[in-house]
Amino acid sequence: MNASSGVDPPPLPSPVPPGSGWPGDLADAATPVAQGAAGVRALAGSAGGLAELDARVSVCRACPRLVEWREDVARAKRRMFATEAYWGRPIAGWGDPEARLLIVGLAPAAHGGNRTGRIFTGDASGDFLFAALHRAGFAAQPTSTSAYDGQRLLQARMLPAVRCAPPANKPTPGERDTCAPWLDRELELLLPHARVALALGGFAWQALLTALSRRGLDVPSPRPAFGHGAEVGLGPLTVLGCYHPSQQNTFTGRLTPAMADDVLARARELSGLQGPL
Repeated sequence: MNASSGVDPPPLPSPVPPGSGWPGDLADAATPVAQGAAGVRALAGSAGGLAELDARVSVCRACPRLVEWREDVARAKRRMFATEAYWGRPIAGWGDPEARLLIVGLAPAAHGGNRTGRIFTGDASGDFLFAALHRAGFAAQPTSTSAYDGQRLLQARMLPAVRCAPPANKPTPGERDTCAPWLDRELELLLPHARVALALGGFAWQALLTALSRRGLDVPSPRPAFGHGAEVGLGPLTVLGCYHPSQQNTFTGRLTPAMADDVLARARELSGLQGPL
């Protein structure tokens, strides 16, 4: 039984092979694999839509250090998840393809998204974040524990700036830049509908503003500084800042539920959403 969801998933190896029936896995054995930065640029740029992009993201092998780390973690596992299959692959964005709210994080956690296949799912950061999203009406359930839990994002989509779990939660500048075309293409597909982009933490803030600048939005210079509640208007899109829901921030009170609620209430206001979603 899945320790976090109470659901009995089918027995699968770790990492989970593409096309094996994992919920939300859009890749199969025929999905093209990026083996380096040039491959990421080519496959991201030619993806015809979100489904094709997500499939290609989920089999990327462009950064050798990250590939080795994520797969080693998936095979070794954490003791409390020893009987579970670990996803052990890159994490695609997930949620509403016509979302008004985009939520941008740093990267999947080694035993969170790298295990469950969904960013902010199955770890303490996700426990905090999804409770807040549910209170704000952006998530169908107050918890997000596994790919089998039935959670849905409502008028929202999550996307990581870096798609693989990095050692010590710190991707290198080269890994960030290699991964950037996935974010660029995803934003290109989402921006026609999006009204708010919420950056969780300073890394996501910088990655998001840089990507939006590449997409042709008029990002101010000097670039606005990150801060909790920071707000930057970019035409039809507003970028908001929120402290990352890490245990370091939530356990120390740097980010409280009330602070998260305030930012998400502002996101909802800017999104033009009224009533239940």
